[in-house]
Amino acid sequence: MRVLVWHVHGSYLTSLVQGPHTYLIPVTPGRDADGRGRARTWTWPASAVEVTPEALRETGFDVVILQRPHELELVREWTGRRPGVDVPALYLEHNTPRGDVGDWRHPLADRSDVPVVHVTPFNAAMWDTGRAPTVVVEHGIVDPGYRYRGDRETLAVCVNEPVRRRRVAGVDLAARVARDVPVEVYGMGLDGVGALVPRGLAGAHDDLPQHVLHDRLGAHRAYLHPYRWTSLGLSLLEAMTLGMPVVVLAATAAPEAVPAAAGVVSSDIDELARGARELVADPERARAMGLAGRHHALRRFGLGRFLDDWDATLKEVAR
Repeated sequence: MRVLVWHVHGSYLTSLVQGPHTYLIPVTPGRDADGRGRARTWTWPASAVEVTPEALRETGFDVVILQRPHELELVREWTGRRPGVDVPALYLEHNTPRGDVGDWRHPLADRSDVPVVHVTPFNAAMWDTGRAPTVVVEHGIVDPGYRYRGDRETLAVCVNEPVRRRRVAGVDLAARVARDVPVEVYGMGLDGVGALVPRGLAGAHDDLPQHVLHDRLGAHRAYLHPYRWTSLGLSLLEAMTLGMPVVVLAATAAPEAVPAAAGVVSSDIDELARGARELVADPERARAMGLAGRHHALRRFGLGRFLDDWDATLKEVAR
């Protein structure tokens, strides 16, 4: 099957393109948001093929996976085909709804020809998808291998654009925990993070290649996930597969995804700080929790299950 899909979420697409299909990835001369092409900091197989908007009109494809509302029009403009009408289509919804709860109506809620694929049961429950058929395909992770060392008595946290996403990503909560255990921040667009974490910021590391990031993360005693409002951070699941114990704000889908044996999960920030201190003081307990988390993540969020679920979803919409 030939699948048209934009490079919107690099970590997610890294897992998706491991599947048995050919994935057509739009690329533009400036590699802007509508044409990033193949990833540069993740490893993708040869079956992820770059295609320009001009070439796409002459390129056959069997299904399109949409991820942003304006891609409906991009497909029509670039290919002359209407998603859900002239070509089978799915809408992959990465995000939790925004705004007041009464306004949580999905952009495709008035359509019945483009199923919405949610990445967590939590999202499926929160979005009002109206007439649109829905399916849940939970995350899957490419196993980076066990890399935990835990020799640094610090926490690691991954967040992109922490200034813009301060409340969503819980950067202020990370700053509270950092008063007790130093925190190092990884991600993209980290300018200004020092002002948000005035005490306890042990370092900031901007836009590292994925394999380098995984090695760096494994050195920390634990992983901190302070996000208030997100689907389910792939960085959290990756940290668990690395064998890191996790310190997690009990919000959105996180409490269902992280077992008690894998770390500390609480909505009480003081409790998270206390748990972080205990992990620093007890490296053997930290290691045992990390191993439990890795076992759980590979079982529930393994790549094989994820690709099987996606394969079944693609075949269902394309038939």
